[in-house]
Amino acid sequence: MKRIVLACLAALCSAAMACAQKAEPNYQSKQPYKSWVNMAPKLEDDFFKTDEARRIGDNVLLYQQTTGGWPKNIYMPAALDEKELEEVLSEKDDVNQSTIDNKATTTEITYLARLYNVTHDEKYKKAIVDGINYLFKAQYDNGGWPQFYPRPKGYYTHITYNDDAMINVMKLLRDVAKGKAPFSFLPQDIRQQAETALYKGVDCILKTQVKQNGKLTVWCAQHDEHTLEPAKARAYELPSLSGAESDNIVLFLMTLPNPSPEVINCIEAAVAWFKESQINGLKRETYTNADGKKDFRMVPCPQGEECEPLWARFYTLEDNRPFFCDRDGIKRFDISEIGYERRNGYSWYNDDGLKVFKKYEQWKKKLKKAAR
Repeated sequence: MKRIVLACLAALCSAAMACAQKAEPNYQSKQPYKSWVNMAPKLEDDFFKTDEARRIGDNVLLYQQTTGGWPKNIYMPAALDEKELEEVLSEKDDVNQSTIDNKATTTEITYLARLYNVTHDEKYKKAIVDGINYLFKAQYDNGGWPQFYPRPKGYYTHITYNDDAMINVMKLLRDVAKGKAPFSFLPQDIRQQAETALYKGVDCILKTQVKQNGKLTVWCAQHDEHTLEPAKARAYELPSLSGAESDNIVLFLMTLPNPSPEVINCIEAAVAWFKESQINGLKRETYTNADGKKDFRMVPCPQGEECEPLWARFYTLEDNRPFFCDRDGIKRFDISEIGYERRNGYSWYNDDGLKVFKKYEQWKKKLKKAAR
């Protein structure tokens, strides 16, 4: 059992484990929040039989707010001293922190569900149900989810595809509706509510798919919760077509059983956009700039070298042109024209369209087989 604990905790603190020969890793100290949201889903089932799993689970309960949701960017395994504990408890009513951003709330619900399946401790089940009810309450009548709820103003209220916020919620609700592990213990009424919320979300996806010159394309990273039009978030996140967030929307839609004609049309149009919008003959090159800092630039692929296609994060709504933006909010059409900080502090290119193409071929075959 001790080996299981150590092995699972190593997943949560890989950075600390790199120093294992010099000192015992202190996995209960503060770590980057991504250590939690990335590693929690990878914990082995045996880990949830341990006292350490329960200790972390109790921390998760501490951070749950009165809304039923959780704040973001919390490293849940960190041991709390008395002052930190008081601070956490004092913020339970700070409901504006409750969010689905950065994998918050969905990660905690899933962790607690895995823990409940082993412990059958009702306090964990209650927190899970409260968390799922938070997701139900946060959903707009049009089917979308805001980044934060019940935060009353700011771009946080927009329907948010950015960083897969809404898709993460829909994946969880899909599994709840199916009674899929680790949610098989949930009662039928919650499963039915989850299915209703899921397909309201699908309808929102269909309604927010952007038309460009009368032709369906993809999505903006966020959409106005009233008009459903593409919306601005931070200064450098302008209304646009997103070559980053749209891929996981399409990948999710392709997991739906018995897709409607509207869903099929939506997928076909989005895949066509990915094909038309891929950037060929360009690659990222790292170099040391005049200030001695590590930097990057986009350069043509050398003759004879095959470079895989790329997609920009943002494309103009008017003419599908890749663009970039600094904190001044001005569109620029070359990555070199924005400042060092934003150029290197944001993801401007990706190759995730390749995943869309691969999954699309599989989906088409499955669709044809089902039609026979």
